Amino acid sequence: MRRSLFPFVLGISLVLTACHSQKEEKEEAVVYRITSPMVKDTVVTSEYVAQIQSSKNIEVRAQEKGFLQKIYVDEGQSVHAGQVLFRIMPEVYQADVMKANAEVEQAKIDYQNASTLAKNDIVAKNEKAMAKAKLDGAKADLRAAQLHLSFTTIKAPFSGVINRIPLKTGSLVNEGDLLTSLSDNTGVYAYFNLSETEYLNYQTQAAERSNKQVGLVLANGQPFSEKGVIQNIEGEFNSETGSIALRAKFPNPNQLLRNGQTGKIQMEIPLKSATIVPQKSTFEIQDQKYVFVIGKDGKVTSRVIKVAYVLPDIYILESGLLPNEKFLVEGFQKVKEDDKVKTRFESPEQVLKSLKLKAD
Repeated sequence: MRRSLFPFVLGISLVLTACHSQKEEKEEAVVYRITSPMVKDTVVTSEYVAQIQSSKNIEVRAQEKGFLQKIYVDEGQSVHAGQVLFRIMPEVYQADVMKANAEVEQAKIDYQNASTLAKNDIVAKNEKAMAKAKLDGAKADLRAAQLHLSFTTIKAPFSGVINRIPLKTGSLVNEGDLLTSLSDNTGVYAYFNLSETEYLNYQTQAAERSNKQVGLVLANGQPFSEKGVIQNIEGEFNSETGSIALRAKFPNPNQLLRNGQTGKIQMEIPLKSATIVPQKSTFEIQDQKYVFVIGKDGKVTSRVIKVAYVLPDIYILESGLLPNEKFLVEGFQKVKEDDKVKTRFESPEQVLKSLKLKAD
């Protein structure tokens, strides 16, 4: 019985050994594709959230107290410079003007009398000077009264569109109360922020930019018909956000854009010697992106990379890889740290052309 089992056990052992050898040969046969970063000059189009403001936007406030006697405009109405918008009941201020005018006339008479008496040496010349000073004071009071009266008629300082009117006819208005706001929408400003890296790229590549034009994508995803021009950059970075604000001006001939809208600025940024890798060749752990770098000894080592720009199917790196370093194109799910692997090098151009670049 024992003799009959020995050939069977021996057969099983031979079969298992053969299977194990075949498995090892199969694993050894795996060859991983590797490449290096593509380094080239390129231009990226980046989008930045923008806040849109009218080129002129002011609050129209009362400069005098009184009842709101008349509202001459409606919300959303276009007005021209100098057009009357509101009138505050003027009677009290008209009376002040009449009183001040009478005081001027009285002061004129006093001055004429003092001049005559001083000429005949009946009174001292100081009396004439005092009368002149009184006349000048009365004229100043008259001018102030006329100015207060003029404040009861509120006019548009420039052409634009009337916004919300919170008060109604007959409301009691105090000095400084908001009557409405006025927006000139013939041109608008778009404010947006750049990070420090993006700002440096933008400024240092100034010679590569043919112009300062930018595009605008509206909230509905449609591009705005007009191109804008970057006019200025603020003088300092925001210490909390680490960004700096830029202002672009857009013509707005059809008055489509209004104060307070939002959109996205589209700006082309030239990059010198940009480092480009396929998205599919990267993996992510705890919000950090990695690639598997192949060392000279053939071992794989994970490396953190910092992405500067995300484009369809590719990343443009800020740091993490040198131009001559090699990394796994794919299959990093099958390897682990310090594994020694067989590789086949493919040029970056070939990889970017042939791979179906789609991030896992």
